[in-house]
Amino acid sequence: MGGGHVRTMWTAWLGLALVAGCGAEPAPPKPAVVRAPVKAARCFLKFPDVRAGHAARARLERDISRYVRDRPGRVVYGALDLVSGISLGQGEHERDFITASGAKVDILAALLHGSAGRLDEGERDLASRMITESDNSAADTLWSRVGAGGAMSDFYRRIGLKETTPGPSEYWGGTRTSPADRIRLLKVLINGGKGLSQGDRALVLGLMGRVMAEQAWGVSAAARPGDRVALKNGWTPRPFEGGTWAVTSYGRVVGPGRDLLLSVQTDHQPGEGTGIQTIEGIARLIGSRFDSLTPTTTRPCPTRPTF
Repeated sequence: MGGGHVRTMWTAWLGLALVAGCGAEPAPPKPAVVRAPVKAARCFLKFPDVRAGHAARARLERDISRYVRDRPGRVVYGALDLVSGISLGQGEHERDFITASGAKVDILAALLHGSAGRLDEGERDLASRMITESDNSAADTLWSRVGAGGAMSDFYRRIGLKETTPGPSEYWGGTRTSPADRIRLLKVLINGGKGLSQGDRALVLGLMGRVMAEQAWGVSAAARPGDRVALKNGWTPRPFEGGTWAVTSYGRVVGPGRDLLLSVQTDHQPGEGTGIQTIEGIARLIGSRFDSLTPTTTRPCPTRPTF
C-alpha cells in the first residue's frame, strides 16, 4: 500500500474511535425530587364533661331562682330536653295553677281520643279556631261535646296526668294543672300511645305550630333562630283573686341537637303583660344557656392499641 493510503485509513479509524468515545460518555444525572414531609393529622376524641355540666346546671338554676324571686306573684316552671334527657324545674309539681286557654289542647286531645280521630268537617274547623285563634266559643262547644269535666277526668287518668283536675261544670278555663303534667301531655303528643294515633298527634301539634302571631309569645322565647315552636298559652283575669291575672305558656321547641319541652305557669300577676314578661324571661334564660349543660372535653386518641 502507498503511504498516503495508510495515512488516510489511520485518520478514518481515529475519527471513528473519537466518535465512539463521545457516544459512550454517561448522561448527566437528573436532580432528585425532594418532597416536604407530610404532617399527619392529629386524632382527638370528644367526651362529655360531666363536672362542667353539673356546674353549668347549678349556675342556671341559681340564676332562674334569683330571677323568679324578683318577679311578682307565684311562678313555677318545668323543662325537659328529649335529646339529652336533662330536666329542670322549680315547683313543677304544684298542681293548683289554672290553665285558662291552655286547657284547649286537652279538649282537642280528649275529643280525638274519644272519637278515634274521626272528626267531621265542623269539628275540625272548631278545633282549628280553638287552638290557632284561642276561640272561646269553639272551646265551649267542644268541651260540651267531649262530656265536660267528668269525661275529662277519665281522659286525664287514661293518659297518665295525675296532677290535672278539670274545671267545674262548663268552666274549662278553671282546669288546674302542674308544669310536670303539661310536659307529660306534650310527651304523649310527641311519642304516641295512650290511645292517640299518629294522625291525632300530628293534628294537635300542627295546630299548636300555627298559633296566630300575636298569641305566639311565651315559651317561644327559648327558641334559637331556625327552631320550630309548637305552643299554647293561657291568660285570664281573676276578679276573685284581687283582680290579678293567671298567665301560662307551654310547648315544644325543636332544632339541631335539641327537643325542648317547657312549661311556665304564673299566678297573682298584676297584669297580663307582667306575666308574659316573667314567662319569657325564664324561657330566654333556659334557651340561651341550654347547650352549656352538655359540655364536652377533647383528648388525644391512644397511640398504641390496647389488647
